[in-house]
Amino acid sequence: MKREIWLDFLRVTACFMVMIIHSTEPFYLGGDGGLILTPTDAFWVALFEGLCRCCVPVFLIASSYLQFPLHYSTGEFLRRRAVRILIPMLVWTLVYALVWGEPVQNLKGLLFNFNYAAGHLWFVYMLVGIYLIMPLLSPWAEKVSQKELSIYLGIWLFTLLIPFFREWGGGIPPLVQAADGLPAPALFPLWGEASWNPFGTFYYISGFVGYMLLGLYIRRFIPNTRQKAVQGLILYLLGFTVIVFGLLRRFSETGESFPLSGDLAIAVAWEVPITYCSLFVLCTALGLTLIFRWRCSSERRSCHSERSEESPFYRHLILPLSKAGYGMYLIHMLALVQFSGLFRSWLGLGADGALGVWTTPVQILGTALCSFVVAGLVAVLLQRIPKVGKYLMG
Repeated sequence: MKREIWLDFLRVTACFMVMIIHSTEPFYLGGDGGLILTPTDAFWVALFEGLCRCCVPVFLIASSYLQFPLHYSTGEFLRRRAVRILIPMLVWTLVYALVWGEPVQNLKGLLFNFNYAAGHLWFVYMLVGIYLIMPLLSPWAEKVSQKELSIYLGIWLFTLLIPFFREWGGGIPPLVQAADGLPAPALFPLWGEASWNPFGTFYYISGFVGYMLLGLYIRRFIPNTRQKAVQGLILYLLGFTVIVFGLLRRFSETGESFPLSGDLAIAVAWEVPITYCSLFVLCTALGLTLIFRWRCSSERRSCHSERSEESPFYRHLILPLSKAGYGMYLIHMLALVQFSGLFRSWLGLGADGALGVWTTPVQILGTALCSFVVAGLVAVLLQRIPKVGKYLMG
């Protein structure tokens, strides 16, 4: 199968975006739930979230673009995914369990879920679920028409408004402390949901599976033209703008004076505009994908061309990082937490920090960049270990 080089550039960009998102979190999550120290912190949080929140959907679109429908048998597909995804995840899950928190409790908890101290591993569990359903949908995906796929994507688009419907129906959801200590929001029930039935009308066609269908739709039915790239730019800017102003409005509704703080219910309410399965995050993800695909088109003699494949920048930087991207995701928090603490100790916090209003963005970008470099270097080197590397980094 011919390598889609533009996807390598897209994946590396999305990987850096993940690290920006995680570097931003300490500036609005803290205390008992949510904590924003200054108005400038609120602005920078909204800006970086608007720019980069599409990172996770982009990964799914890229994976679907390449893998869906399946190119080989179900057994072969699942075997490849197990080696590529599951084994490295298990290795690094054990590392996080031993390094952070209480090792004994962490190891017991791993029978049921990821280690919450390494919260970014939620993504791997979701990805495994997507891969499990791919073989079921592949026969349909091979034959589906544009009209049929558009209908299902239209229904899925409607479900991206569900987080807002829940708020409009029930206000800010209270948080109930579950037996395992994990705060569980009491969600406003919609369209068949009840205490005895969480599987409402749109349950089976909502969530991240829509991004899998979207990757298929882009590859088959969206032409790679300048016009589509311009539309992608408009979509990205629209999503970015709505996310930024939506977050700033929610922060302002929490209180008029800083620092802003609240319990976990407040933190949950703040994050509704940046829920991965929400309409304007989709706009940024789709827009970014269309932009990258056109910028790296064969007609423009860039990422599909022999010149690009022979480019030292691509061969020695982008391609190795793209291949090691999953491993970078698994390990980057080990570096990011350390760099975040170092930058805070060096520069201080908020507008009173060493760089004034620029203290926060320098900390976010510095933490993300240092983490990206370290995680990338380590992941690439580990992946190249003969026979063992693929089990460590995927």
